[in-house]
Amino acid sequence: MTLILILVLATVAAVLVFDFTNGFHDAANLIATAVASRALTPIQAALTAAVFTFLGPLLGGTAVADTVGQVITLDALAPHAAVSLILCAVLAAVLWNVGTWLFGIPSSSSHALIGALIGPTVLAAGDGAVRWGYTELVTSGELVGATKILAALMLSPVAGLAVGYGTHRTARWLLRRATPRANKPIKRLQVVGTAAMAFAHGANDAQKSMGVLTLVLLLTGQLHSFEVPTWVMLLCALAMTAGTVFGGWRIVRTLGFGIYRLRPLHALDAQLASSAVIFGAALVGGPVSTTHVVTSAIMGVGASERLRGEAVTALRAQDPGPTGLECLNLVTSMLTKREVYRHLSNAADRVAQAGESLHNIVVKWT
Repeated sequence: MTLILILVLATVAAVLVFDFTNGFHDAANLIATAVASRALTPIQAALTAAVFTFLGPLLGGTAVADTVGQVITLDALAPHAAVSLILCAVLAAVLWNVGTWLFGIPSSSSHALIGALIGPTVLAAGDGAVRWGYTELVTSGELVGATKILAALMLSPVAGLAVGYGTHRTARWLLRRATPRANKPIKRLQVVGTAAMAFAHGANDAQKSMGVLTLVLLLTGQLHSFEVPTWVMLLCALAMTAGTVFGGWRIVRTLGFGIYRLRPLHALDAQLASSAVIFGAALVGGPVSTTHVVTSAIMGVGASERLRGEAVTALRAQDPGPTGLECLNLVTSMLTKREVYRHLSNAADRVAQAGESLHNIVVKWT
């Protein structure tokens, strides 16, 4: 077995692990709203998300894969050096996913993967190996390469906030004379909302790893042009689906309750807003962060509820939820000194426990 084949197989395995951790990490983002509003049980929501996460990469096109796979050019490097660089980048993104999951932090796998690809490319091949897209933006106003990726990652949370706000305001106006009985069909519609979110998530997130694998195959001469093979789609879809099934339950409470106490209508509107933004980005080839879009959509729904100072309608539950300002304060409070100290203390405890375990192993075998 040659060195290049070993590196390719290791990279394929690393990409599949990344997809698994991505699905594991983002499972909470997909099911948090449905679970928080009690429209679905966690198991029902997870299974629904798993099925449509699998369909997303297969039916959602390859526009995002094309964007990610062509943002760097490694032709100047030897094949083994280029594949080694990509392998290290994917492993770094996996470590980020695992670390943020351990601390229950809703983070972006997309930012991690894109940054991990661009950083070592600049170091190994120079900044000319990155397709920044500045020239195209200035001369023709076209978004390509790193500029397109950065625009998608930066603008998608703003879009999620705005679409969530507008969707909920529209829904409240349409249901202004509704009675509490309207909650029942709204909960049923959340099954559709959960499925739509999962499909959009698979169509966008799985394509990033599809693009990376296709780039590896192209660099090693397995492909003659940048076209995503069907078996790559299937592998990435299966890996992300497996991660979704085993889901990151620790983040559900942060997204479902810590930011805004969701009711059925709020949850449905957040799902519709998130799905529209994520799938829209997938159609134009813009890689986005599912976590950031879902979080911002929930905030947009929460902000639209009370900014006008209106009375609580019959569609809200009996106990009042936080105001839009309180919603933002809750998010801000996550970054207070007390929280930082608590996370640092927990990290120190984990390091101490690991050190003690290592010491015990050494003592046992010496």
